[in-house]
Amino acid sequence: MTTVLIVDDQPLQRFGFRMLLESQDDMTVVGEGGNGTDAVRMTSGLRPDVVLMDIRMPDMDGIEATRRIVASGSSTRVLILTTFDLDEYAYAGLRAGASGFLIKDALPEELLSGIRAVATGDAVVAPRLTRRLLDTFVDHLPAGPDAEASSDPGKHPLLSALTDRERQILTVIGQGWTNSEIAARLHLAESTVKTHVGRILAKTGARDRVQAVILAYDTKLVRPS
Repeated sequence: MTTVLIVDDQPLQRFGFRMLLESQDDMTVVGEGGNGTDAVRMTSGLRPDVVLMDIRMPDMDGIEATRRIVASGSSTRVLILTTFDLDEYAYAGLRAGASGFLIKDALPEELLSGIRAVATGDAVVAPRLTRRLLDTFVDHLPAGPDAEASSDPGKHPLLSALTDRERQILTVIGQGWTNSEIAARLHLAESTVKTHVGRILAKTGARDRVQAVILAYDTKLVRPS
């Protein structure tokens, strides 16, 4: 059973999400919050598997709430919800530690599959969509702390523990390749690719594939097209 905390400042929106989620045999809603302060407090007390997090909310927004939840060391995953326009807030939410994002007008089955993916430690955002988002906004946002460590990706401390093969795979992850594409193009078994990806996440401290893509951009392994 996947436990979900819904955080949105619109009561009707929360009601709709709850009705959808509780129609599923494998999901249960453990609470609702109306702002980021609620999200942080309720995540600490309820320890849900997933927080369905709105971005724009009063008191504390979803980005700051995500940052605090991740910084607390919680195993809870955050799925950011944004409006139709993929604005800078969605990227900032990913940088804060969210495991992915969905557009609020997504189809019900897309939302459900997204929650299930996040709950199992996967990233919700498809690799190519992630790259398009980063390509659009990475040059218009303040650089993250990783970007300042070194302008030379070969000397970046977060990459120092990676083997040449792992660095190659992190690069193509940042370019939007799926595991199956990596396997086919680099002549590897897909199980081997998955092993490499797992080691990359462990060595760099990236929470999931989305965070690995951000790392590839921050360390200049991949540059916006």
